[in-house]
Amino acid sequence: MTVQPSTTPHHLDTLRRRRWLALAILCLGTLMIVLDTTIVNVALPSIRSALGFSEAGLAWVVNAYMLTYGGCLLLGGRLGDLYGHRRLFLLGIVVFTLASLACGLAGSQTVLLVARGIQGVGGAVVSAVALSLIMDLFSEPADRAKAMGVFGFICAGGGSIGVLLGGLLTSALSWHWIFLVNLPLGIAVFALSARLLPGTHDAKGSTHLDVAGAITVTAALMLAVYAIVNGNGAGWTSPRTLGLLGLAVALLIAFLLIEARVREPLMPLGLFRLRNVATANVVGVLWAAAMFAWFFLSALYLQLVLGYDPMKVGLAFLPANLIMAVCSLGISAKLVMRFGIRAPLTAGLVLAAIGLALFARAPADGHFVVDVLPGMVLLGIGAGIAFNPVLMAAMSDVPTNRSGLASGLVNTSFMMGGALGLAVLASMAATRSSDLLSSGTPPVQALNGGYHLAFLAGACCAGMAAAIGLAMFRTRAATFEDAETAPTH
Repeated sequence: MTVQPSTTPHHLDTLRRRRWLALAILCLGTLMIVLDTTIVNVALPSIRSALGFSEAGLAWVVNAYMLTYGGCLLLGGRLGDLYGHRRLFLLGIVVFTLASLACGLAGSQTVLLVARGIQGVGGAVVSAVALSLIMDLFSEPADRAKAMGVFGFICAGGGSIGVLLGGLLTSALSWHWIFLVNLPLGIAVFALSARLLPGTHDAKGSTHLDVAGAITVTAALMLAVYAIVNGNGAGWTSPRTLGLLGLAVALLIAFLLIEARVREPLMPLGLFRLRNVATANVVGVLWAAAMFAWFFLSALYLQLVLGYDPMKVGLAFLPANLIMAVCSLGISAKLVMRFGIRAPLTAGLVLAAIGLALFARAPADGHFVVDVLPGMVLLGIGAGIAFNPVLMAAMSDVPTNRSGLASGLVNTSFMMGGALGLAVLASMAATRSSDLLSSGTPPVQALNGGYHLAFLAGACCAGMAAAIGLAMFRTRAATFEDAETAPTH
């Protein structure tokens, strides 16, 4: 009897190598998107000088991207389910890369802002379907845990790499190159993805799109993002902010009513009856708020209180990134395989909360080794251990034909939690600093006092996420089919 070629050890080794190469390309594509959320921040002064932006107009270089990115995540994931995850990933890479080229060549404010908005659409599609493709590639629990650990590190650690890379490119070349660097990366990702990603998992059956649901949820998310990112400037209780948030809530309610009635909804509401999926998204919102508190507020502390330049700020994050890499790429997967998702997630979030609490006591004349490094180490360990279980919980109970939606949903939770958390914590910090200044506190100490309050609030977010995860995650999860048929009373 002859052995079939598909079962020979050599062929199996080739398939395994091909899967891990495909994962590397997916992570590179995702890294492009993650980098773009922070690489721009370092170059904002140069962009303002070159294109003549006002202070308010300059904020739209960031906001235009966030608006379309946050608004299109859920829709991008569902389109992947309907028309194929591979196809949508390739399309997203093309859109993102071409928009990056337009950003890099922009000679006017209008061109840059429009291109940034288009970048956000492409980035949302890539982010929403990448996780689904990883679930398709790796079906064995051990391999899937390792793959999710790699992907989790890219998502959690890529932002600080963006700060370092943005400083390098802006200092050595010009602001144009923070966008143009995506061109060779995008071409390489597209070419290798077209060759390595399997096309056999593209969607089958009905490709009907719930247009009414797509319009209402995308509009709701965009309005919510717009209200949040402008909340500090316009005032959280201003008629404009409250009106926009109210309209976003009304559209979200309309979306839920539509989803409850249509035959083929964009987002089946049964998804939220899966305890692990629902819990993962709640944890994701709180966890993202804590992570944004760490990344952005600690960068501001280093730069505005301790006087670090952008390059030194990026280097200050390297120890945390290296520790996060070790934990994400090896330790986290082993912990998940041995203890399940609940214990590692809780432990990681508790460590992150302690790390943020340490930043809440860092003095205005602090030293890196004594006052910064301990918190960075704990946050690196915590993020490295916890991110993987959150992603696995959000995806593990969902069938393949809903994986894009689940991926888009958890990405939306992270994005909205991060945006809302950063806006609220920044507002808290500014109010506290203003109060301290009014009472006669020196400016640097007043600024640091505001950061202390925000770090403490971030620690509370991480602590709440740990408590919810510990209480709510179940070891043996229900299936999507169970949730669909469960009584609603």
